[in-house]
Amino acid sequence: MSSAPDGPIVALVPAYERADSVAATVAALRALASVDEVVVVDDGSRDATADVARDAGARVVQLRANVGKGGAVAAGIAATPSAGVYLLLDADIGATATAARSLLGPVLAGEADMTIAVLPSAGRRGGFGLVRNLSRWGIRRACGFVAAAPLSGQRAVRADLLRSLEPAARFGLEVGLTIDAVRQGARVLEVPVALDHRHTGRRLSGFAHRGRQGTDIVRALWPRLIPAHPART
Repeated sequence: MSSAPDGPIVALVPAYERADSVAATVAALRALASVDEVVVVDDGSRDATADVARDAGARVVQLRANVGKGGAVAAGIAATPSAGVYLLLDADIGATATAARSLLGPVLAGEADMTIAVLPSAGRRGGFGLVRNLSRWGIRRACGFVAAAPLSGQRAVRADLLRSLEPAARFGLEVGLTIDAVRQGARVLEVPVALDHRHTGRRLSGFAHRGRQGTDIVRALWPRLIPAHPART
């Protein structure tokens, strides 16, 4: 994959109950001249996420039930068969989404097949790094790639590459994408980008979120770390 990709650039935003931030995220993405379409996948939200995103100018793919981030991204890919490049962004990054333009440059120039945003440190607004360290270890063990931002959901990806990969379920999405892309020979580049998003912090709700995230990541890592053995005859 060395030539520049063909086809429109689609900003794909999986969103679950983000009526508070999705409008600002969509507005920022629509302000990027290089983005041709903004598609929000409403992942079974019970709030007004879909209506708010639609009013902000996004095309909305509305799922009846919550399928998790991996399933939401898969639904968005299926709904945009003509895309040439995907810009994957979380719904809670708001106005800082304009900084995502830095992710597109290397992909559009044919210099990378996938770029991953390295966000500024969250400091005490984040957790203790246990899930991040697990993910970094798993990625390195599975494919040799040393990731600075193993959990980053902010990425630009060639559409032909993304369609060739099977998204891992729920919060295992990013770890699975990195491993599968590197194993396929894709050029993966991490890029410092001044994006910001909601931090779950060191509260009980934050630890519960990271517990669910860690469980999904273990499920994504397991089949990628354990080699398949042929059946004995």
